[in-house]
This record gives sequence, structure tokens and C-alpha cells, in this order.
Amino acid sequence: MEEQIIQIGERLRGLRDVLDITAEEMANLCGISVDHYLKMESGESELSVANLQKIAKEYGVSLDVLMFGEEPKMSSYFLTRKGHGMSVERRKAYNYESLASGFRGRKADPFIVTVEPKPADTPKEMNSHSGQEFNMVLEGTLQLTIGTKSLTLNEGDSIYFDATQPHGMLAVGDKPVKFLAIIF
Repeated sequence: MEEQIIQIGERLRGLRDVLDITAEEMANLCGISVDHYLKMESGESELSVANLQKIAKEYGVSLDVLMFGEEPKMSSYFLTRKGHGMSVERRKAYNYESLASGFRGRKADPFIVTVEPKPADTPKEMNSHSGQEFNMVLEGTLQLTIGTKSLTLNEGDSIYFDATQPHGMLAVGDKPVKFLAIIF
């Protein structure tokens, strides 16, 4: 996991260098402090897929290039076999498996997300990003907070929401939760 985060940080730094973008500009785009952004680049801080998506959209780079270091090549279809999607753990508690990493020019980013349980007193990390999001719980129970509203989703439950609203997720109980997330 740490090596993947370091590599993503190196790709962010490379993007800034190539496009002559300041760390302040990147931090402002992500809505975080310059210090936090620089820690992302150095691999010392956890990465947010939402922030990577903001950077990718703003600078016309594929999210796959930032996350996996590869440019998508397929344009008619891209098949992902169960358990074989490109995967990155952005934090110890979150694993993102991309289901369409090889499809060029896609309109949405589908992931299988696995969230590990945390102690009940752990503060929920909230984030937001442009667009909309669809989540469907495949295994376990997910507590999803959107703004000030907290919802419990069980296996088979789904939700579609405005992703510009601050939102955060927690696995309920002592088992990981696995859900399909599609970011539009």
C-alpha cells in the first residue's frame, strides 16, 4: 500500500513539474492546505480519490494515469474479471478496485470499495467532489453520512447522491463492508 501511495505522489509531483503548476494551486483545487498537499506528494499523507479526480479533470489527465500510472487503451469495451481490477489502497481502511481502468474516455468511474472496520470513536473523514455518486452495498453494513444525515445501508441497498455534499463512510460492526461505487 505505501509503495502505491508513494508512486501516486510521484505522479502528482511529475504532473506539477510538466505543467508548471504550484503546490498552492493544487492545494486550492483540492480544498486542502499546502502542507497537506505536499505530504500527499511525498507519500506521507493519505490520498483521496475525490482529490485525484479533481486534479485529473482540471488538468485533462486520466484518473487511471494518476492512480495506476497507465493510460487507458480500450474504446469499444473493457472487461474486468472478478477480483482482477486495478487496485489501490488509498488508506489502511479503504481499498479501491477500478472496474474500468482500461477504458478510454469513460463518463463514469466504477469501483469496488472495501472499507475496513474502525473503532466506534474514530472520527469519520468527510470529503466531497464534483458530480454525482452511486453506491450499492455488496457485503456487510455501511454507515453513510451525507451532510448531517446519517444512513445505514445493508447488503443490496443502494443510494444515488450529489457528491458535492460532504460525505463519509464507515463499516458497521467488526467485518469489512464491500460496495460498488460509481462516480459520475
